[in-house]
Amino acid sequence: MSDFSKILVVIPSLDPDKRLIEVIKNVQEKGFSDILLVDDGSAPENQHFFDEGAALGCHVLHHEGNKGKGRALKTAFEWFMAERKDALGVVTIDGDNQHHADDIAACTEVMLQQKKDSLVLGVRDFDQPNVPPKSKFGNKCTSGVFRLFCGLKVSDTQTGLRVFPRGIIPQMLQISGERFEYETNMLLVCKQADIPLVEQTIRTIYIDENATTHFHPIKDSLRIYGIIIRFFISSLLSFILDYGIFNLLYTLFRTGFMAAHRLFFATTIARVLSSVFNFTVNRKAVFHSDAPLTITICRYYILWGVQLLASFGLVKLLSGVFGEGGAIVAVLKLIVDMFLYFISFRIQQAWVFKPEKK
Repeated sequence: MSDFSKILVVIPSLDPDKRLIEVIKNVQEKGFSDILLVDDGSAPENQHFFDEGAALGCHVLHHEGNKGKGRALKTAFEWFMAERKDALGVVTIDGDNQHHADDIAACTEVMLQQKKDSLVLGVRDFDQPNVPPKSKFGNKCTSGVFRLFCGLKVSDTQTGLRVFPRGIIPQMLQISGERFEYETNMLLVCKQADIPLVEQTIRTIYIDENATTHFHPIKDSLRIYGIIIRFFISSLLSFILDYGIFNLLYTLFRTGFMAAHRLFFATTIARVLSSVFNFTVNRKAVFHSDAPLTITICRYYILWGVQLLASFGLVKLLSGVFGEGGAIVAVLKLIVDMFLYFISFRIQQAWVFKPEKK
């Protein structure tokens, strides 16, 4: 077994119960001696659990009010960088005893064995019979959505058991998100920054059907899907602008010089005007890109040009089969552009607005 004395165990906690003490004792028995508890604004009647943790040798940090799991993890990472200059990394776990000490040790071993700094994820098997239906559906749905939209091949996007080598922690501190969305944003940033995501299968433990979770299905789901929702809204507004201008011009160009090529001119002009809006919103509000403006513009309009030709070519091809009437072309363009929408998201995230390597 490896020496875990230079690994900091971080346990963010909100209104814990006696299971927190069990977790502390279990990880200490596995050889983890450096443990940090982050009290995320727990009620006064629950403070004695943190006092008990301190009596067991844990360090304790307190938030004056509830700031969210993401903020609690960042508080721990800041403390780690300031107070543990020679430590090798951090393992984050939950305080409700759903992470077995053997699995915590196994995941840490995997991190220590990596040749390149990697984020190790303790992933659960949601096909086990003890998994509550809502948890099984929610986690599989989230993994599927992020695989489809972002190319993120992670089987458990919400696992709280994660092991961070020291080298990637400064980058983790730069990631947006204060609550549960922070853990998902972390995975997306790792993918963009070419930080390997290594999965280690762990026990799938649910106690009382996860009744003590602080996850709010609606609010926290909206935060987790934030980047996809923002891209959808940006694309929807751009599409409305593009689609409206296209149909207006396609109608206006029925006669005159442009009549023979009205599909091309209507597509091009509409796409140019909507692209300026789309680029600005995506760069600032969706992907929060820090890449130089000139680079992102060049990449964006290369993609834009290819997408324009693809849209024009596919609509032209299909209209030759189904007819060139205004209503038919409008429907064909809708179908084609919805197909291109999914491809565009992946390319924009992975290439156009990919953050610069530090």
